[in-house]
Amino acid sequence: MCSICGEISFLNPCEVNPDVVSEMSKKMKHRGPDESDIFLDKGVALAHNRLSVIDIENGHQPMSVVYGNKKYTIVYNGEIYNTEEIKKDLKRKGIFLKTNCDTEIVLYAYILYGESAPCMLNGIFAFCVYDGEKAFFARDHFGVKPLYYSKKGSSLIFASEIKAMLAHPKITSDVTKEGLWEVIYLSPNFVSGKSVFKDILELSPAECMIFDKNGIKKWKYWQVNAMPYFKDRDYAVEKTRELVSSAVKMQLGSDVGLCVLLSGGLDSSVVSAIASKEYKKNGKVLSTYSFEYEGNKESFENSLFQPERDDEFATYLADYLGTNHTVLTCPTTTLAENLTTSAYYRDLPGQADIDSSLLYFCKEIKKNHTVGLSGECSDEIFGGYPWFYRPEMLYSDFFPWIHAPRLRPSLFKDSVSNSDEGYEYIREIYKKSLRECPTLPSDTPEMKNSRVASYLSVNYFMTSLLQRKDRMSMASGVEIRVPFADHRIYEFLYNVPWEIKFEGGVEKALLRNSMKEYLPERILWRKKSPYPKTHNPEYLKLVLKMLNERLRSSHYLKECLDMNKVNEVVGTKKTWFGQLMSDAQLIAWLIQLDYWLENNKINII
Repeated sequence: MCSICGEISFLNPCEVNPDVVSEMSKKMKHRGPDESDIFLDKGVALAHNRLSVIDIENGHQPMSVVYGNKKYTIVYNGEIYNTEEIKKDLKRKGIFLKTNCDTEIVLYAYILYGESAPCMLNGIFAFCVYDGEKAFFARDHFGVKPLYYSKKGSSLIFASEIKAMLAHPKITSDVTKEGLWEVIYLSPNFVSGKSVFKDILELSPAECMIFDKNGIKKWKYWQVNAMPYFKDRDYAVEKTRELVSSAVKMQLGSDVGLCVLLSGGLDSSVVSAIASKEYKKNGKVLSTYSFEYEGNKESFENSLFQPERDDEFATYLADYLGTNHTVLTCPTTTLAENLTTSAYYRDLPGQADIDSSLLYFCKEIKKNHTVGLSGECSDEIFGGYPWFYRPEMLYSDFFPWIHAPRLRPSLFKDSVSNSDEGYEYIREIYKKSLRECPTLPSDTPEMKNSRVASYLSVNYFMTSLLQRKDRMSMASGVEIRVPFADHRIYEFLYNVPWEIKFEGGVEKALLRNSMKEYLPERILWRKKSPYPKTHNPEYLKLVLKMLNERLRSSHYLKECLDMNKVNEVVGTKKTWFGQLMSDAQLIAWLIQLDYWLENNKINII
């Protein structure tokens, strides 16, 4: 894993300043602490920071090759899991590979197959290939790896993170009113293809882009399609087992230490069980980590979304599988102190302590491991969230995981939030997504609901989780892989009838039925429990104190908030976003928002 950035101008090469691009790259050194370099050509500067995972000795970037009397240069961030398959194809076509790293494979795939190259790749990636006449960009199917860009004058500026984009003097920190509405109503979800900043756009998941002297051309190279399902239930079980096990096994390759993040829930347990079995075949012991919070044992309160604590299930499965298991416990003060740090790395106010805890855990993992596998993205594909089987949540006229869409805006003075106008703006985005969801006329109401729930969850909820995972892990020099974010799994599952996925009224029944050979009954049929949060009452006291201190010293939020409304929220315990974010997380989010406004000197236009 790495960071990439650059500036390209075909019409006015003198616009490109390599020193500026170098400064952009320094802003992302955390993503690639092992080595850095820059490629220069007339009107072109491409920079790269590398986190070495595969072929540590030979995977230097930017990487250039000459083929057919033409020079091609790549800057690449990601990991390709079907490298052996592509490597065989390249060798059949006479390509002599000089390294074992996937960078060279991606570069030659583009050289031989051009714009169709991303369709061949199974992995997580964002890259740019420059050939002297044009620059080609691509991003992976689900947008696990980030890529932002801006067209300024005759130049195209791009980077892996927003902070690097803002380091360029041509790019301002102006935020539009629509961007502010996304922050207040929708975050930590955001609309794909743009950003809240006026000058910054995002290359969407599964999107390609060409930049040349004629400007920019973009297109989608992949999307999920609704198709009839002609197989039976047993085929779905067998095919699911095949796809999931294949995805996990493909992602176990690493020349550095690898582990699995094990919560004790179904998804991470599936990944751990398959990985452990593969490790044992090679005489190795898998390392696993589970996460806990200081004071949770004494303060835990069960809910619809989090019915029980994870810790005993994680240690039980680790013993069952025979893994080398470590329980990491996040101190409450560290959780609070990391709020602004995590907002810095995310470049936006995010998921409050859900972000800051992961940042802490990843930094602890880095002490012994550089690569980790995680169970993210299963719920969005298999149907693990309540809105998959509760139509009243799915069709509440707003995104179903935002349980109280007017709660956050009510904390702000209406002159800031323009609450009614902002609400309608975000609601139209939701309605547009409903219209775009691929369905079939023959779909039953239940099947249509499942498609809509999955489509919304993948395109909004999941992208936020992936952004969180990428930014917090890369801030720690750790590469987190997500086997369930394999487009083959989504393509298949999207068309499996809901009655098979929800057999017996059990969420993710298809995944459970397909994994019977891997997991004990206690884990296999455990009710869904999300990434854990702190229940320690000391945390709420701490973030309230921090917010009040910021309001006394900062001019950003103190003129905007209605503190009477803020105080009304405290103690309600009402979950307002997703499955975890209630009153403590709302106060923590305000801290992140204030820091973001102040640190980036945000100007609302």
